[in-house]
Amino acid sequence: MLSSNGYVLDESDSRLGRLEPVPRRELGDRALLWERLRRDGYLYLRKALDPAYVMAFRRHYFETLAESGLVNAGTDPADGISGAGDLDRARFRELLFGRIVPGREYADFCTQPALRDWFAWLFEADPFLHRRKIIRHGRPGEAGIGTATQAHYDLVYLREGTDRLLSAWIPLGDCPLARGGLTYLEGSHHVVRRHEASERRQHPAASITADLPALAEQHDARWLVADYEAGDVVVHSPHIVHASLDNTDPDGVMRLSTDIRYQRRDDPIDWRWGQDWHIDDGL
Repeated sequence: MLSSNGYVLDESDSRLGRLEPVPRRELGDRALLWERLRRDGYLYLRKALDPAYVMAFRRHYFETLAESGLVNAGTDPADGISGAGDLDRARFRELLFGRIVPGREYADFCTQPALRDWFAWLFEADPFLHRRKIIRHGRPGEAGIGTATQAHYDLVYLREGTDRLLSAWIPLGDCPLARGGLTYLEGSHHVVRRHEASERRQHPAASITADLPALAEQHDARWLVADYEAGDVVVHSPHIVHASLDNTDPDGVMRLSTDIRYQRRDDPIDWRWGQDWHIDDGL
């Protein structure tokens, strides 16, 4: 049973589907990839990154935060088994925003050649990575509004720059359905583009809703899901609606992921994204 913020998804064929990976034969064809992006709003790139490097960074994250009580004592931090006791939230925030987010390991991960060079190739231009990069974990058993990422599209938070940017959502470790990965509302980028181009008021910088089943009914569309693996990357349009599922992993494994944004360096850049991410940065 899949849910998001406690709302149970309709798993009928008309409301739930699977993300379509880019076929291997198309990976080197820039024109076909742009055609897919325009049509589908996303590129699901299987094993685009070295899984060993992904798992090494996963270990770094959980090892750094272990002293806050996030990780179950006596387990391998790379497994990401959720701690059973109370979380020291003050220490957690200190370590996350003081060490991990501004750290060299995170910067190196997000600018590794498999990402930076790929975006340079796709854009046919010098790529620019927004400094504001978000990294999140999801603990099993958390449910209710506010525990999972609510439905939204990225452009509402990036209006001070170009809309010709792309987000990369990267699962940092295996992320089967039960672990609460990202889900995309099929075809929603077409609706959002029309809305953004119209004379109607632009959507504010806020989530659309936590009620994913109702949104699917409203759009008569499917939520698309996948069993992600370490090394996978989903590149998506700033117009496509997406959200995360609840983590119901029976073994207590936390989901860890990061989402980063690349654009052409010569396009307008949203100045608000020029600082490291912080939970209180107002975006």
